[in-house]
Amino acid sequence: MRIGAPGAEKPVARIDDATYVDLSDVVRDVDEAFLGSGGLDRIRPVVAERAAASRVSRFAGERIGAPIARPHQILCIGLNYRDHAAETGQAVPAEPILFTKSPNTLIGPDDDVRIPRGSTKTDWEVELGVVIGRRTSYLDAVEDARDAIAGYCVVNDVSERAFQMERGGQWTKGKSAETFNPAGPWLVTPDEIDDVLDLDMWLDVNGVRRQTGNTRTMVFDPWFVVHHLSQFMVLEPGDLINTGTPPGVGMGLSPQVWLQPGDVVELGITGLGRQRQRVLAPR
Repeated sequence: MRIGAPGAEKPVARIDDATYVDLSDVVRDVDEAFLGSGGLDRIRPVVAERAAASRVSRFAGERIGAPIARPHQILCIGLNYRDHAAETGQAVPAEPILFTKSPNTLIGPDDDVRIPRGSTKTDWEVELGVVIGRRTSYLDAVEDARDAIAGYCVVNDVSERAFQMERGGQWTKGKSAETFNPAGPWLVTPDEIDDVLDLDMWLDVNGVRRQTGNTRTMVFDPWFVVHHLSQFMVLEPGDLINTGTPPGVGMGLSPQVWLQPGDVVELGITGLGRQRQRVLAPR
């Protein structure tokens, strides 16, 4: 985890909901340099030693930042859930649909989400985020992608559908407004997850359940996605991949529902934690 004020977060290891191990004296940040140099493996004995010696701190209402520093890139996979493709009336893609999201959209899991100027159709999307752990390109086999993944996190891939669909078909324009990528609360390493393809996902707006899904309905699993992307670009440590959303987005409802100032969005994934965002009016 990373906790603290925006721009001044410190890295910690969560022990449980009440306590954490402070790592700020041994880790500068959870960034490209840390992940790419095997930092997660280096801190394991430190965390174990400090936890065993009761060198832990108690959470005291600190802000939770995104679990990684601003990445080199945020890559997104569209229509990657069969049931979500069906609700949008679009065909299941033959290979991953790729678009990008501006890295400066990344915020903490409980930070406010701001509707952009001119927006009429701001939407929500609970997603599994994949964080790259080493520089990766031209992987020989899908199985090789397992070693390239540092961990997983909850992501809300906030989207403005009019910008995305009605302004020249440029998905990136509908995905890159400020605050449009809450992530966290934790980066969960693969060894902590029994089966990444059997994780329940949910999202509520103002206490009304809007999305219910499971990663088992993914069209392309995380390893396939990482292998596939490595054939077209170099993935850097700390890069974030948003892997798609299950059904229940506002665009897919009848009548359609869009986020409004004052709304509260809550979402989560089994074992990866939960988020809560308040929706603000445009600046």
